[in-house]
Amino acid sequence: MKAILLREINSFFGSPVGYLVIGLFLILNGLFLWVFQGDYNILNTGFADLTPFFTLAPWILIFLIPAVTMRSFSDEKKQGTLELLLTKPLSIWEIVLGKFLAAVLLIILSIIPTFLYVVVVFELGLPTGNIDMGSTIGAYFGLLFLIGAYASVGIFSSTLSENQIVAFIIAVFICFFLYFGFEEMAALTPTFSNSITALGMQDHFKSMGRGVIDTRDILYFVSTMLVFLSFTVYQLKTIQL
Repeated sequence: MKAILLREINSFFGSPVGYLVIGLFLILNGLFLWVFQGDYNILNTGFADLTPFFTLAPWILIFLIPAVTMRSFSDEKKQGTLELLLTKPLSIWEIVLGKFLAAVLLIILSIIPTFLYVVVVFELGLPTGNIDMGSTIGAYFGLLFLIGAYASVGIFSSTLSENQIVAFIIAVFICFFLYFGFEEMAALTPTFSNSITALGMQDHFKSMGRGVIDTRDILYFVSTMLVFLSFTVYQLKTIQL
């Protein structure tokens, strides 16, 4: 697994992909949070918190993470190297986890510079330090789990087609549905709204954003990751056969 992980990381940073992903994430967040006038501008909200960032980040990641993962297996299939990869002395789970962890690590590297936002908001608060660190830390934990869930969906989608664009579109659709779809469905069925909302990522992400690290939220994201990674392994086994 370590060999696959290092190979993927070297692939990301041996081409413009890694730098482009990190740059795009930081530029888009920076523009919406500090430059563009609107609901996401922190300076215009009048509150010393990072709610706009944690509201905006899932939207950006819905497109950014599938862009990172779309080549994971689709490119291997297109180049004809997937069969060779599957013959290596590694289990399919090790191959999948190596690619999954590489994608997650790349996105985490994009998140780390945003800690500067915490420092800025901390200093801008009146009085200085007037920021809810509990909810901020909880939201960052939620973002990590959300990244993992999105990445697992992207990795699975990359096994469905050798065309990277098709894999990208499938991943964006699934991530969008899992994050926003259940909220919309809940609005149509008020009687079961709470149960339906609990099936979506947004509800669990918002729960963590309140500073409460509930085991139910952690289990939800871990289960989502395991389900899609299992789908990926199954899909690769059918190819191997």
